[in-house]
Amino acid sequence: MAATHSIHETVGAVYLSDSRRVLATLIRLLGDFDLAEEALHEAFRAALEQWPRDGVPANPRAWLVSAGRFKAIDSMRRRKRFDALDDVGDRAEIAVVDAAAWADEESVEDDRLRLIFTCCHPALSSDAQVALTLREVCGLATEEIAQAFLTPAPTLAQRVVRAKAKIRDARIPYEVPTRAELPERLDAVLRVVYLVFNEGYAASSGVRVTRQDLSAEAIRLGRLLVELLPEPEAVGLLALMLLHDSRREARASPSGDLILLDEQDRSLWNRDQIAEGTRLVERALSSRRFGPYAIQAAIAAVHAGAPDAAATDWAEIVGLYDVLARTDSSPVIALNRAVAVAMRDGPAAGLVLIDAILGRGDLLDYRLAHAARADLCRRLGKTADARTSYERALTLTRQEPERRFLERRLAQLDRLS
Repeated sequence: MAATHSIHETVGAVYLSDSRRVLATLIRLLGDFDLAEEALHEAFRAALEQWPRDGVPANPRAWLVSAGRFKAIDSMRRRKRFDALDDVGDRAEIAVVDAAAWADEESVEDDRLRLIFTCCHPALSSDAQVALTLREVCGLATEEIAQAFLTPAPTLAQRVVRAKAKIRDARIPYEVPTRAELPERLDAVLRVVYLVFNEGYAASSGVRVTRQDLSAEAIRLGRLLVELLPEPEAVGLLALMLLHDSRREARASPSGDLILLDEQDRSLWNRDQIAEGTRLVERALSSRRFGPYAIQAAIAAVHAGAPDAAATDWAEIVGLYDVLARTDSSPVIALNRAVAVAMRDGPAAGLVLIDAILGRGDLLDYRLAHAARADLCRRLGKTADARTSYERALTLTRQEPERRFLERRLAQLDRLS
């Protein structure tokens, strides 16, 4: 009984670590999202039945891919007995008969990159590209993706369904584009990787501040992209992720509570990641063909270079945000710039900017906008306004460490009243 329980735990661990890689390879071999997802679940069901009896295979991922592939082919053969040939013929033809394909480690490792480019095909809308990739490649829940998009979950789910149908009906190929096609497809892919990293760097929900599995996967994909297409923005995004991730160990206390940037123990920052990220920033900026990711990475590098919070060069950061705003006019960038202005010129200057953003109707449902406003009001002694904004932020927050942080801030206001 104990041995069976241990193997069940092993199957669960393999699911967490490798299920998305297995799915990506099954999509390559079977050519169909829904068929591959069904095959994935069948493969893990078979593992739960067979591994306790036969033992865990030497290469669990290859075993699962093989099992899933043959389960899918058997399923198609069974359906063929009952369906008209013209109903199943197309699907039967797409099952790749390639016994060695799943055993090629390099090919398997590239499958997720192939899948990202497939999901980011120009035939799909920009939002559909990102939503589908986050759901299918990275395994994010619909609710998590909806949080990243500031979009209702049912709307997001329908977007994913329609995107998968478009890939199937348009026979979009499962492949990395040619080198000539890569640049025009890169922006959507970079956006996907960035959103995956953001969900790992600051989890939208749950009991932890970060999700290291997602941030590590985004960095791995970023390295693959730089190797495949070393464009300045790909380099800049990798730099940005490394610099942000370098602070991961300092962003939460041993009990899991959120620690803000100016209160972090900088001795815990990963200096190797900072050094690599800084070199990549310099490489991207020296090209003079950089864009928003490289500029954001330059901002992160200024933070990383400050020995303590008081030494942060906020004037340089505001200047970089001014440059960034000319290439990316999103309200989130405007919010970040407002916070930097507050650090350079004082909380009153930042509050004017944040109130203008909220007054335009932007970011009304974005928790960080209300949390930033609350903090500036608190620093200005506007206790009632601070309380209102903290309470609004709290209603929008689904991450437990953030909730505890906001509750502590509210309790501090109560003590001052």
